[in-house]
Amino acid sequence: MRVAFLGPVGTYGEQAALQLIALEGWGDAVLVPQLGIRAVVQALARGDCDAAVVPVENSVEGGVTACLDALWEHPDLAVVRALVLPVRHALVGSGSLEGISEVLSHPQALAQCSQWLAEHLPRALQLPTSSTADAARMVAGSRFRGAIASRQAAVEHGLQVLAYPVNDVPGNCTRFLLLRRGPRAHEGPLASLAFSLHSNQPGALLEALGCFARRGLNMSRIESRPSKREMGEYIFFVDLELPQAAGVLEGALEELGPLCEHLALFGAYPITNQP
Repeated sequence: MRVAFLGPVGTYGEQAALQLIALEGWGDAVLVPQLGIRAVVQALARGDCDAAVVPVENSVEGGVTACLDALWEHPDLAVVRALVLPVRHALVGSGSLEGISEVLSHPQALAQCSQWLAEHLPRALQLPTSSTADAARMVAGSRFRGAIASRQAAVEHGLQVLAYPVNDVPGNCTRFLLLRRGPRAHEGPLASLAFSLHSNQPGALLEALGCFARRGLNMSRIESRPSKREMGEYIFFVDLELPQAAGVLEGALEELGPLCEHLALFGAYPITNQP
């Protein structure tokens, strides 16, 4: 098994990939780091890897738009499992906290630590990178640069932990998805889907969501993304908590279908919360 993840080594994506591999029982799996979330999905779509692990949602900053767009664009990929991973950021570097004038990290990590940075490093320039671990690699040896990353990334790149934790919300966590090529399951405790409506008119979205409400299906998430075709046209991403009774999801999709221009079920799957 070759499993793509957002690299390099030391990212939260690597931590999630290792735990998802253990949950699947893939003892011989090989991790394949990629540069960027889209590259992770493309590695699976092209057949270079057998599975992929991507972040889809953070409890502080919301949906990871690159992942949502990639799922919509690749109907041959399926969500087979999810993992909720606690995220505890550290400020790492080779110098001192007082000497930091530039802070590097993934844009999501910078946003998740914005209050801490405003209080402790208000004049430091914030520079986005492709991943937290890549930020750690880039600041190694610098006396004036620091990175927001995991403590594991500090170990990997020989850095000191200058402050920990630095995330603004103690309960910060990220949900990661395990993707594979193949059919999308209809049974499981959680289902993810997306749809676009025929027209933007009063009550159209309410009518669509009624397909779930009438069957007692709770939406644990709903998020909209531009369709990228014209202004005012959106794709709605929804997570549904499914009962054990068979056929409930199929009934909702059957009723929802005629209301939609496009409808995609990404899969029904188990979800694990890492303490």
